[in-house]
Formats: sequence, structure tokens, C-alpha cells
Amino acid sequence: MSITIASSFLPFTDPDESLAFYRDVLGFEVRNDVGWGEMRWITVGPAGQPNTAIVLQPAVTDPGVSDDERRVIAEMMAKGTYAGIVLATDDLDALFAALQASAEVVQEPIDQDYGIRDCAVRDPAGNTIRIQQTPAR
Repeated sequence: MSITIASSFLPFTDPDESLAFYRDVLGFEVRNDVGWGEMRWITVGPAGQPNTAIVLQPAVTDPGVSDDERRVIAEMMAKGTYAGIVLATDDLDALFAALQASAEVVQEPIDQDYGIRDCAVRDPAGNTIRIQQTPAR
């Protein structure tokens, strides 16, 4: 038996801003775009990895979420503490250089004490994206 990750979910505040970031800045393929307005779900993924995807979704769609909870979610998203994802690349410095103009930089590339070289940015919704250098083969 094997288990793989098929999809991860990230919230957005503006679907078009998120789509532009993941498609145009990160270069992900758009796999699905359904719904309309705030009730829109967009599935994106890296080229050449058809079985791995990120579903960009409205931050709050559950009608059972209170106004206070919506406020807390919005505050957490703005701080980058609500959701996040870790990506990997074979050229961290080049990707970081390309991202600087289009993303809020949280951490420039650094060699971590635990053996990983990575950086961190935020997408248009405030989600934290950590990007790590893949090891040389």
C-alpha cells in the first residue's frame, strides 16, 4: 500500500489575484476553475506533476462560521498564520529573485541549522509559502 498527497488547500481573499500569482509568478498549470465570484475553486499544480495539486478556495464558505470567527480568520490570513505550504525547487536563489517583485518576502534564502536551505514569502492572500532547495543528486 502506498499513500501520496493529491491536493492541498489554500484560502484566498481574491481569486483573480491568487490565480495570477500561482499561474503567472510560480508557473503552475491551471487544472480546474469552477464556480463564480467568491464561490470559486481553482486547482493549480506544477507542470509535469499531474497528480499533485493545490486547490485555491474561498477563505470561508461554511455558513456556520460566525462573524467573529470570520474576523479572526481574516486577521490570521493577514499575518500569514492561517495557512501555508512548503514547495521545493532545484534553484532556490533564482526562484527567490523572481518572486521578490511579486510576493511579500518573509525570509530571504538562508541555510537553516537543521540542514535545509530555504526562504519564505506570502501569496496575495497572506498564506505563507516556504520554499526549500532540493538536495543535489
